[in-house]
Amino acid sequence: MPERLSIAQVTPFAWEEPHEVNEAVRRVSDQLAARGHHVLIVAPSSSAELVREGRKAARAGSGTLPQRADGAPHVIAVGEATLPLGGRSRATLPLDVTRTLTDLFERTTFDLCHVHEPFGPSVASVALRHSRALNVGSFHAPSEPLVATQVARRVVELVFGRLDARTASYETTAAIMRRHFPASYEIVQPGSPSIARAKRPARGPVRIAFVEREERPALRLLLRALRHVTATTPWELVVLSARGPSSTPLRAELRDRVRYVSPDQHEEHELFSGADIFVAASPGLEPQPALIAQAHAAGAVPLVSGLPIYAEIIGEGERGLQFTPGDPLTLAGQLTRLIDDRGLRTRLTAAGAPRDWRAVTDEIEELYWRILARRKVDTTPAPLRKRLAKRPLIDVDLHMHTDHSHDCATPVEVLLATAAERGLGVIAITDHNEVSGALDAERKAADFGMRVIVAEEVKTASQGEVIGLFIREKIPRGLTLAETVADIKRQGGLVYVPHPFDRMHAVPDYEHLLDIIDDIDLIEVFNPRVAIGSFNEEAARFAEKYRIPAGVGSDSHVAQGLGSARVRMRDFDDPEEFLASIRDAELITSSGTLVYVQALKFLQTTATPKVARQAMRDRRVKRASRKG
Repeated sequence: MPERLSIAQVTPFAWEEPHEVNEAVRRVSDQLAARGHHVLIVAPSSSAELVREGRKAARAGSGTLPQRADGAPHVIAVGEATLPLGGRSRATLPLDVTRTLTDLFERTTFDLCHVHEPFGPSVASVALRHSRALNVGSFHAPSEPLVATQVARRVVELVFGRLDARTASYETTAAIMRRHFPASYEIVQPGSPSIARAKRPARGPVRIAFVEREERPALRLLLRALRHVTATTPWELVVLSARGPSSTPLRAELRDRVRYVSPDQHEEHELFSGADIFVAASPGLEPQPALIAQAHAAGAVPLVSGLPIYAEIIGEGERGLQFTPGDPLTLAGQLTRLIDDRGLRTRLTAAGAPRDWRAVTDEIEELYWRILARRKVDTTPAPLRKRLAKRPLIDVDLHMHTDHSHDCATPVEVLLATAAERGLGVIAITDHNEVSGALDAERKAADFGMRVIVAEEVKTASQGEVIGLFIREKIPRGLTLAETVADIKRQGGLVYVPHPFDRMHAVPDYEHLLDIIDDIDLIEVFNPRVAIGSFNEEAARFAEKYRIPAGVGSDSHVAQGLGSARVRMRDFDDPEEFLASIRDAELITSSGTLVYVQALKFLQTTATPKVARQAMRDRRVKRASRKG
């Protein structure tokens, strides 16, 4: 495993925008680059010059990640893109953005693609769709209403299905995601900025800070609450606002206590460095948890609306106070307590220790190594490789059915005769939930100049199908995926996952595959009966990134489809030699027979009466026996 990783960090928010996701991407990327990893930040941008440079870099990709002389992360801008959350969402991204992302991920090799808030449509979701690397998805602080109203939910679920690990910044975020997109989410809390506490006059007024990038109702609520504050200690409110006081007129009694500052003249860290109290009064549409982290870093006490995510950050009152969302009287009461009780402020400030971004990066890097460790390592002994290199090449079809399957009418003898005619040397007979057909074929194979791998395609309880190759005993249907795999291994067989992403059929979902990844011996990356080509492509992508040997098979239910997908490989004698040989095999595929063989299957099974099927079977067996 390489000591240096090639990593794409993808944010859906314009890189020029002061957003908490961009801040997390910047901080973690800097830390990873300082540790020797090669990091590329991918983000939308409103800068025409940066976009032109980004397109040029994406199209000029030579397979490896470009490196800066100073070792810092590169940034590739991929064009303007509407933010994925909120009312400004659009149905699709601009075509030029999609093309740039496609070029980047097709021409540059990454070990990992880390996408942030990959809701669609966005730069992050398109990157996830085209990535051939191991994918990590991070969900920071999307609100419940925004997640619940995601358009094209089924499409979003399919894209999320390509994630090899998921993180959430808070348990509250994880709970929201689990409700709408069930999966495992690892909690990685964000870090805090480094903010030096400004020197303040010992007897100056208690300073309350507010940032108006929260929803506008939050500021109106705070101003109403201030009219009810009864503190005896002097206080003032500083509002960081691009709009200034014109958007929210002040009552006469507040004009001498409220001051507006512009982001052009006063940055957020300056606001926090001089604050004693920070108010986050969001009613819940667009919470800003990163602002609370800044308050803790600067030594200001957070006073927050009682949103679940805010309550989690302040530890249910250990690191700040809260009030009922939308309640100005409770907010006024809590402000009065904090303004007058310096000891309370001191205690809460001491409890709100900031989190170092190095600790955050430690957790993320450990996660990267953990999912990279799932990749298969080729441990084929050199003597075995040398022995196989002298063997002749044979063609093998790894997936087919006989009339021992409930949905197939092809007799064993017809299958063997047709396989020999098609130039196949070995066939794996994988009847549904049955091995009797494969065992029968094994006994008769020599008469047709064939060899047979005894196998079974087993239907699990609720996690799709899995094939056991080189087995001898029937495995009952209805077991869990793990139980089925264990039975295959008990028999010394190989675990072969057929059409793993064909969502027209029952298949194990992505997380179930990850649960058994160590036991998967090979993946079917092409099946000519899969109606949608992208399903085969997804299987090939999964096999490639986990370095699992790839196989193909005709999945034929009629003799005419045999050999339409085959593996050309060195001859083998046992499962160990088979697995070593298939690593260097050539996969030969053809998709042109799908409609034809599906129609034949229908005519030979569903559309033909049982008596007629038996008569046809007898005639085919007689012809096959004469040829044999």
